[in-house]
Amino acid sequence: MPDEVMRGGFRYMTAFLVTESGTYVNVTDVQLEISFQPTWSNLEAYQGFFDSNDELLNRIWYAGAYTLQTNAVPTNTGRWVPMLANGWANNGTLGPGDTIIVDGAKRDRAVWPGDMGIAVPSTFVSTGDLASVKNALQVMFDYQNPDGSFPEAGPPLLQQNSDTYHMWTMIGTYNYMLYTDDAAFVQRNWAKYQKAMEYIYAKVQVDTSGLLNQTGTRDWARWQTGFNNTEANVILYHTLQTGAELATWLNESSSSNLAATWTSRATALQTAILTHCFDSTYGAFRDNATLTTLHPQDANSMAILFDLIPPSSQIAQDISTALTKNWTPIGAEAPELPGNISPFISSFEIQAHFTVTNPTGTTRALELIRRSWGWYANHRNGTGSTVIEGYRTNGTFGYRQERGYGYDPSYVSHAHGWSSGPTSALTEFVVGLRVTEPAGRKWVVEPRFGDLTRAQAGFVTGLGKFRVGWEKEKGGVGYGVVIETPVGTEGVVRLPVDGLGGNATVVVDGRVLGKEQYREEDGRVVFDLLGGVYNVRVGM
Repeated sequence: MPDEVMRGGFRYMTAFLVTESGTYVNVTDVQLEISFQPTWSNLEAYQGFFDSNDELLNRIWYAGAYTLQTNAVPTNTGRWVPMLANGWANNGTLGPGDTIIVDGAKRDRAVWPGDMGIAVPSTFVSTGDLASVKNALQVMFDYQNPDGSFPEAGPPLLQQNSDTYHMWTMIGTYNYMLYTDDAAFVQRNWAKYQKAMEYIYAKVQVDTSGLLNQTGTRDWARWQTGFNNTEANVILYHTLQTGAELATWLNESSSSNLAATWTSRATALQTAILTHCFDSTYGAFRDNATLTTLHPQDANSMAILFDLIPPSSQIAQDISTALTKNWTPIGAEAPELPGNISPFISSFEIQAHFTVTNPTGTTRALELIRRSWGWYANHRNGTGSTVIEGYRTNGTFGYRQERGYGYDPSYVSHAHGWSSGPTSALTEFVVGLRVTEPAGRKWVVEPRFGDLTRAQAGFVTGLGKFRVGWEKEKGGVGYGVVIETPVGTEGVVRLPVDGLGGNATVVVDGRVLGKEQYREEDGRVVFDLLGGVYNVRVGM
């Protein structure tokens, strides 16, 4: 098979013998050239891992990880544009370097920054391939338009006119810095980043509603976009917040002023969103600031996850409850794309449920993972090893076909990185291990047990190895936690004590902590630790 017609995502091959009857061929050897993850000599060299007592969750975590691995492709294998009427040609240039992350193994084979909002955190905790992420972000900066806007997709597609995907490039820059501490990359593109911020914030109606006026209306496939769309406004809030953190991390004199300005703008926008977009009667955000009966999955999930709403608030709990109204037996229908289940947006929803500081949120998150990703993992026509782009609420694979996209079941991607949300969520919420400053200089351990009895996960950054594992005691009410983080780092440990009747005892390496050595917040004991290896027990 010539390289230019390499399929990319390819699970089965049918061989036809066209000849007279009685003739046969002995097939003695079949070889497959694997093109993904082109810079790795060992395709099993994942930097992260996950394991729990629930084998379905384990399978789902690794399905997301393997999907992301198949999405890391050589930079000269993009889908040719204009696309061929018959067949395919994967010989377009995608960006710099030798490897780059694209939307899916088979389909568009282009950089899509919105997809990376889910794909990059999951990449970090699993394969660890941040070189592909860096090249994907760099190509977006390289193709920034003169007005400061970023394309919706990278070359050769170079689709335009998306405010949300413009902002996802900026959020992706924050994520990359968070995971790598590659300040040189951010510095190299900092002037372009600031121009991008000026471009998008200029669309905020400062003197009237205070909301973003979304004029770049292309998005992830949602049906209604534009004007004061709530999802776009919530993403802008997150862009301003993460931009302020980026500016702080760069530690420049001019950056401190930017951080203050962007934080102030985020606060004003937060007030405007709550004032104009929240429907107190329904207990969730409307799709826009005008009168509408649509309460979308994307904006409501992101409002909790991006801390627009305090996770311990009653509003956050109400939104979590409202989101379950969209659930079907095989996943959450997106009201903004009726008849469809989007594992991309559901990836934000499961993280939103986990974020709510209430055990019910964890129960809901695990249930949605098992209901949606579990359905596909066990589907007889699924791959059994990757995650799907989307599917219909009736259980067919004709994702979003009714909105004029012309998608038929054969066009839907079955190895799509934007659906890998459980991979990061299981590590960052169930095990509770996540970094909060570049490369893990600071970190948090905050497990959520749900109905599990044990779980562990880990990953590697430039500072070293991170690993956390917890296990409930058999027949008891206590549990143990092992924490391993690099020396020179520091973190906050938040451990649940619900069910211990206010008589919890916290023991660190055999030493009982006094009441003055920890604080209690939202049903958790909270204390600080320096990097190292610790054995912690919480019990009566």
